Amino acid sequence: MTDLRHLIHSASNPMSGEFIQFFIYQILRALKYIHSAGVLHRDLKPSNILVNHNCDLKICDFGSARGQIDNQMTGYVTTRYYRAPEIMLNPQKYTEAVDIWSSGCIFAEMILAKPLFPGKDQVHQFTLIAEVLGKPPKQVIESITSKTTLEHIKSLPESKSRSFDTCFEQTDPQGKLLMLNPRERITAAAALEHPYVSLYHDPEDEPVADERLDLSILETGLSSASWHKIIYDEVLNFHSSGLNMQ
Repeated sequence: MTDLRHLIHSASNPMSGEFIQFFIYQILRALKYIHSAGVLHRDLKPSNILVNHNCDLKICDFGSARGQIDNQMTGYVTTRYYRAPEIMLNPQKYTEAVDIWSSGCIFAEMILAKPLFPGKDQVHQFTLIAEVLGKPPKQVIESITSKTTLEHIKSLPESKSRSFDTCFEQTDPQGKLLMLNPRERITAAAALEHPYVSLYHDPEDEPVADERLDLSILETGLSSASWHKIIYDEVLNFHSSGLNMQ
């Protein structure tokens, strides 16, 4: 077992197109399920994606995960290279589209064998994004809550989005994953319908959660002792349910 970051950066040659297709398909398939449960991962990056000897992927480290209904989000999520612009522009209001952005950055990194937006700090990060995708549209700028950030964005030179065809050989799905406006960004379910992953796409084998999870308990500030009791009770309940089914 290894992780995707190791695979991307330890190989002597760039990752083949076949592997990239298979890996991005699995990432999107996993995100479809996670988002259907009402969960945002919020820290999707290559080192949080495990890979076994069969090239099966598993998304791990849900330490930053939150529910979509949380009223108060935080901007201190997602490793900077994979951080969606809306987290930097309006850190208290964002959706599962932040995970889609991260998946687009990972997709690009598999192609380039290096991070797409390796910002040194938040200002530099957004400058790199603007160099590729252009200055944010009016509706995105209007959502900015930080005065300092707003001044920086307005100071950026006017520029249009560069065609991904000038950056990558296999680009079409990437442009849909990396839309500046989160409302225009493709969903995981819709991305699975894209021809790029048609070789693996099977609606019958792309499950969704039976119900949406309530993660509000994560925001209650419980003590370690309280968490221990909750986990212990959950384990007992799980084993009790299993015995009743036998």
